Amino acid sequence: MKKHKRNQDQRLFAKGYQAAIQQRSLATCPYQQHSVMAYHWSRGWREGREDYWNGFNQATCQQKAANL
Repeated sequence: MKKHKRNQDQRLFAKGYQAAIQQRSLATCPYQQHSVMAYHWSRGWREGREDYWNGFNQATCQQKAANL
């Protein structure tokens, strides 16, 4: 049985989260501003930025991103 692909929304969220913990700007979102894809990417970015501000270190953020 083949592996099922992850939900696209989850992948976009994870990519946004990783961008935030790498201290990239929200303006670096690779999707059109008012699209559903940009919405999920920016949700992940906001959560990643919040974790970064709350003092999560790089290793903790990477572990959380892997579990998304």
